[in-house]
Amino acid sequence: MTASGPARALAAWLALAMGVALAPALATPAGRDGPRYVHAGRLLADPADGRVLARMTVVVDGGRVVALREGFVGPPDQVIDLSDRFVLPGLIDSHVHLGHENGPDDKLLRTVRTPADLAINGVRFARRTLEAGFTTVADLGAENEAIFALRDGIAAGKLPGPRILAAGNVLSPHGGEGDLFGYRDDVTRALQRPNLCSGADDCRRLVRQQVQRGADLIKIVATGAVLSDADAGVDQQFTDAELQAIVEAAHALGRRVTAHAHGAAGIDAFLRAGGDAIEHGTWLDDGSVVLFKRSGAWLVPTLLAGETVAGWAADPASFLSPAAKAKAASVGPAMLAMARRAHAAGVPIAFGTDSGVSRHGDNAREFGLLVAAGLTPLEAIRTATVNAAAHLGLADQIGRLAPGMAADLIAVDGDPLEDVDVLRRVRFVMKAGVIHKHHQEVTCEAGEFC
Repeated sequence: MTASGPARALAAWLALAMGVALAPALATPAGRDGPRYVHAGRLLADPADGRVLARMTVVVDGGRVVALREGFVGPPDQVIDLSDRFVLPGLIDSHVHLGHENGPDDKLLRTVRTPADLAINGVRFARRTLEAGFTTVADLGAENEAIFALRDGIAAGKLPGPRILAAGNVLSPHGGEGDLFGYRDDVTRALQRPNLCSGADDCRRLVRQQVQRGADLIKIVATGAVLSDADAGVDQQFTDAELQAIVEAAHALGRRVTAHAHGAAGIDAFLRAGGDAIEHGTWLDDGSVVLFKRSGAWLVPTLLAGETVAGWAADPASFLSPAAKAKAASVGPAMLAMARRAHAAGVPIAFGTDSGVSRHGDNAREFGLLVAAGLTPLEAIRTATVNAAAHLGLADQIGRLAPGMAADLIAVDGDPLEDVDVLRRVRFVMKAGVIHKHHQEVTCEAGEFC
């Protein structure tokens, strides 16, 4: 992963400014002083096969799993005792926005927050996400400098947080959902990011520049969106030629492309162009299902975002603009039925929440919604482990516990294969051999995430 000079400078500044306060959260990596032996009462090492093994030891060294052994073994001073817990791989959220949470002051805050402000927000939200059990995330839309600095600071061990794949600026057509609406012209010009393109060649240029700036993957808005103030519906906005140019340019540079998409025409156009994943997918139809299965593209349903915006739309005191409220009232309630149809038809699903719309740290609420859409608890867990790892191109590194894989693991009370909501109360978190949470009591009080 690379970052621009300003991004690296911001990462260094963050570490200097916050290192003392955050140091206690950065526990000693398992393996720094030799291997550690994680005693797992029950272990779901590979959600793909679904086998739960009893009384197992996960041997961790150098940030990776080196062995799985039957029984509880290892020197007592090197044991991590989870013998009364259910252990499984660290979770993966394929769609977050770590720099913010939506609220009534969004339009004003856009005029006063700097990339540094967003990065500071991200420090808090990244830690909250990690402690909720999510050891890897894809951030699909943020100011370049803010998210690339946060990503690099975490990767360097200067800040606690999940492993981040960052898209940075979201690509949009001029006048599309990634553009700005509702400001005076001079304010719009001052706030505008370099994320807009028109025409195939211009969009190809923008993809290349975004990769040069440090993007790990490319995120576009292929259709209208719910939370913008644009009254332009929720269907296709890029032309077919623009979509083809974007996908070709990204793939030529080794980057995957995912698309925000609600309407079927936009979903289908992106899939025909060779896109890798659809975020949301609200109005996919039978033709979309055929394209998903033919291409192997992933669906990231973000059901928690749908539930959240539907709740905002139903609130008489909602902060949404009239245009956004009308779209939220239509799209939000439709997403659960969409996921049910897609799953029944065999569309491959990866876990993603769109956190930032919902509250960071509440990510695991998505599991219950996936089960409500017809997935079994094991299938829901697969979406956030082996499926998400494959979707992000990291199947050889994360998503399961096996020799050579990253030592990302979590532990919970109870059995998530019986009650998937126990994943909302994670008791232990290890990422790359570093313990970030150990046997903490978890409470759900008013105003707090759980």
